[in-house]
Formats: sequence, C-alpha cells, structure tokens
Amino acid sequence: MTQDLLRKATPEEQYEEVTRGTVDLQVPEELKKKLERSYREGKPLTIKAGFDPNRPDLHLGHTLVLTRMRRFQEFGHTVVFLIGDFTALIGDPTGKNVTRQPLTREQVKVNAETYKQQVFKVLDAERTQVRFNSEWLDALGAEGMIRLAARYSVQRMLERDDFKKRFRDNRSIAIHEFLYPLLQGYDSVALKADVEMGATDQLFNLLVGRQLMKEQGLEPQVIMTGPILEGLDAKRVDGKIVGEKMSKSLDNYVGVSEPPDQMFGKLMSITDDLMWRYYELLSSKSLKELQALREAVQSGQAHPKAAKVGFAQEITARFHGEEAGRKAAADFEARFAKKELDTENLPLVEVAMAGAPKLPVTKVLPETKLVASATEARKLMAQGGVRVNGEKVTDPKAELGPGEYLVQVGKLKAARVKLA
Repeated sequence: MTQDLLRKATPEEQYEEVTRGTVDLQVPEELKKKLERSYREGKPLTIKAGFDPNRPDLHLGHTLVLTRMRRFQEFGHTVVFLIGDFTALIGDPTGKNVTRQPLTREQVKVNAETYKQQVFKVLDAERTQVRFNSEWLDALGAEGMIRLAARYSVQRMLERDDFKKRFRDNRSIAIHEFLYPLLQGYDSVALKADVEMGATDQLFNLLVGRQLMKEQGLEPQVIMTGPILEGLDAKRVDGKIVGEKMSKSLDNYVGVSEPPDQMFGKLMSITDDLMWRYYELLSSKSLKELQALREAVQSGQAHPKAAKVGFAQEITARFHGEEAGRKAAADFEARFAKKELDTENLPLVEVAMAGAPKLPVTKVLPETKLVASATEARKLMAQGGVRVNGEKVTDPKAELGPGEYLVQVGKLKAARVKLA
C-alpha cells in the first residue's frame, strides 16, 4: 500500500502539492532530492511537526500545518504528530513579550488527549505516528541537558526576534526559555526527521533543529513554514488578502468542534476572494482541480456560490462526516437562501435585567454570544447588520424592555432572547 502511494505521483508532482502555500522553504533543492530518492527507493520520508498541548481546543487556523502534513500522507510518507509534553513544561516563548507560564504534567495530559481526538479529523490515524518528546527528553538527564545547552551561545539566542525585543525593552527572559529551541531541535535529532513543519514564527526553532542534525552527522531536515490563516472578516485590498489572523478573541474563527450548521454558515459568510485563499490552504483538492474550478467560475460555467458551498461542505464533512456536510448544506439552503429562519430550534438566552426597566441592545448582544463585545455590537449596528424581530436596529442607544425577542446578527447568526 505504501509503495503504491509513494508512486502515486512523480517527485515533481509531489513537490508542487506539498509546497503549496509555503512561506519559507529551506532548502528547495534538498526537498526535491529527498522526494526523488524516496520515489526511487520506495522509502517514505519522515515528516515531523510538534504541538505543545497548551490549549485544548483548535480552530481552522491551527489545522493549517495538519492539512499540509496530510498532503505528505497522501503520497505515502510517514507523518509524526509530536506532542511536546516535555517542552510544554517549559512553555514556548515564541512571540511572547513575557515569560509563559509552564503547564503541569496533569494539564499536559488532559490537553494532549483532546488534541488526539481533534487532529485525526484531518490526519489519517492509521498512517500517523503519535509520539511524545518526553520519550527522549526525560532520558536526556542533567548531564545531557548541560551538553545540549553548550551548543548555542546567548548571543545566538538573542538573534531571535522575540528575545531580542524583550532584551532591548528590559523585559525578563528566564534562563529556561533558552532551552526551548534546543529541546525542539533535539526532537528532530531523535526522530531523524526529513522535513519539519511549523508556522512562520517558528522559523528560528526549526533552524536550530537543522543545525543540531548537522552536528550529529545526520542529513539535515528540510524546513517548511506556512502562513498564518486570516480570519473570516479578511478581504482583498490592492490585490492582497488583508485581515487579522483567525482568533477566538477576535470572534473571526471556525472551531473544529463547532456544530456542523454553524461551521458551514460561517464559511459561507466569507468573501469570494477569501474563499480561494481558504481553498488553497485548507482544501484536499489538488492544485489542478482548484485551477479548473476557478477557471469555470471565471468563465461563467460555474457560480461562485456553488464553489463556496463545495468548500464549506468539504470542510464540514472533514470534521463531522459526509452526511453532516450534506445536511448542513441543505439546511443552509432552506434557512438562509430561501429566507426560512428556523426560530424554533434557535437557542433561548435568558438575560437578567436586575431591576432595570430596559437594557441597551449593545449590552444584550454580547450576552447572546452573537458578538464578542458591546464595541463590536455598536459597529455592526452602524453597518445595518443587527435585526430585532426582523427590524434593523442602527441606533447604538436603542433599548429593549422585558419580553422575548428574535435577535439576528448578519445573515448567519441568530438567537432567541428573553429579558426578565
């Protein structure tokens, strides 16, 4: 089976697919040689990506690396999903202005189990090795840790942007934070990785792994970093997709555990331009298939909405199954395309008035979780995106008295609200 997959496509075709959406690739020629050798000898490459279980829930932005790992899997290569249970005890300092609080062993264990449940919605469980870096880092011991720390100087560590900024601004840098890149790099030595993947902000750590492998006399890993996924509200400006990164705090995310109808609806809310960006980064369709679909839309042979439905259904099916994807598409068509909002099955949110005769709409909306804050509520109201019982509410000073209301935010979010 593996042999068949390894020769499913030529090395050139594999290279084109696995590098799509890549921001930094070090070194392209080395990856081509590795793929050619794998094809010739029938030996799969070892593809590594590490995940510190510092949060239990994932959104689509977190799955970008998993999606790229899956593309390697589809060509028969070995994927190692590395859970950084040891390094999580340090806390990844990447991008942090302050020392990150390390997790306890119990927190790591709980979050790791949640990760495993979610990642196999993207990766093929039968073709994935799940490893924990405590396997070799626990055994490293004090002497091994000291020898590892001797490999890098403080000056080299301060070349890292986040360390450099914190040092310049006189912010604290704990000694143990310098160990993190070294331990992540040692993971690559232990696994003899051919390729390591990560986000763009992980480049320094990945390069450390490449250097340590050279020093150990191993063939150095190829490094592939990918983009950070823009949120649902991103738009095309001057030919580029512009917007904040996908984030729960900005309420512009799609959680992998969200209900199918909610996931589908959110993806249908994105612009057509952003749809193609998401297609490239998240879809399992090949580049040739995407090009054909895009040409069909541009020529008028296919409607942009149909392309968006196809994408939303693919992603929903990935996390909830084919039947759930089809049902979400059908429900969306009935409820929104045909203007049939199913008010009976909407959640009922009870908001206590605490003796007040009326409450501002800007205060009620965050209670429904349809918006993240009163500030966002005011912004949406000004844009005409808020309705109460079917009527637009644009006045930021509007208030509601006791009673039950149907509240809508945009075309896809709605809730029943009871004020009492």
